[in-house]
Amino acid sequence: MNFKNLLLICLLFLANSLCYAQKEPRNWNGKKCAVVLTYDDALNIHLDKVIPDLNTFNFKGTFYLIASSAVVTGRIAEWRAASKQGHELGNHTLYHPCDGRLPGRDFVTKENDLSNYSVARAVQEIRTANQLLAAIDGQTVRTFAYPCGDLTIGDTLYYDFLKRDFVAARGVEQGFLQAKAVDLANVNSFVENGTTAAQMIAQIEEAEKAGSFIVFLFHGVGGEHPLNIALEEHHKLLLYLKKREQDIWVTPMVDLAKYIKKKRETK
Repeated sequence: MNFKNLLLICLLFLANSLCYAQKEPRNWNGKKCAVVLTYDDALNIHLDKVIPDLNTFNFKGTFYLIASSAVVTGRIAEWRAASKQGHELGNHTLYHPCDGRLPGRDFVTKENDLSNYSVARAVQEIRTANQLLAAIDGQTVRTFAYPCGDLTIGDTLYYDFLKRDFVAARGVEQGFLQAKAVDLANVNSFVENGTTAAQMIAQIEEAEKAGSFIVFLFHGVGGEHPLNIALEEHHKLLLYLKKREQDIWVTPMVDLAKYIKKKRETK
C-alpha cells in the first residue's frame, strides 16, 4: 500500500469518527446524560463534609431538608451560605412523616405516622416547610422529596395538591427515562447504601447508554445515618464526574426539572 492510499484511508477513518461523534445524542444541556446528587434528612455531615467536597469540584447538589430538624434550625447561616454557593435546599417536609404500617417502619412514631395524617395536614406542613426554607434562602422555586418514598395518604396522592408549589418531586423508584417520559410528580432515583464508587459509576454509564439521567439519593456520607456510603467512595464519584465533565451534566434537581419542562414546551 503506497503512502497516498494510506493517507486516504486515515482521512476517511477520521471523517467517519467525527461524523459519529456529531451524531451522538447530547440531549441533556448539550451533554450525553445528566447526574443529580441529592442528600436527604439535613445531616451535619452534609454541611461539614459533603458541601465542601462538592465545592472543591464546583458541583451543585440538592439537599432535602426536614425543616424542623435541629441541624436546620441550629445551622441556618451555613445552609444559607450553601444556597448562595448554588446548592438547592429542597423540601423534605416539616417532620418527615412516613407510613408506619409498612414493613421496617419501627422508627415511625405515632405523631409522625403518615397513615394518621389528613391530606390537608400534610399539605399545610409542607407549605410551612417551604416558608421556612424561603426564609433561609430567599428562593421561591424548589423541588420536593417524599419521605420514605411514600406517595399516598389512604388512596390519595397528596402531591396532587402541591403541584403548583414545586417544579418536581423526587421519588425512590429506579429507572432510566427520556425527558418526555419523566413523571415530574415522581422522578426516578437510585437509593445508595453501602455502594462503592465503581458501582455508582456503572449506574452512570447505564444512564449514558440509555441517553437518560440518574438521580442519586444519599443519606449518610461517612456516617450519621443507617443508610450510608463511605466518604471516600463519594469523593471518588466526584473525581469521576469531574473527569467526565464534557459529557456529563451535574446539576441540582430544580434545574433538571426546569430543563425537562422547557424541553417539553419547545417540542
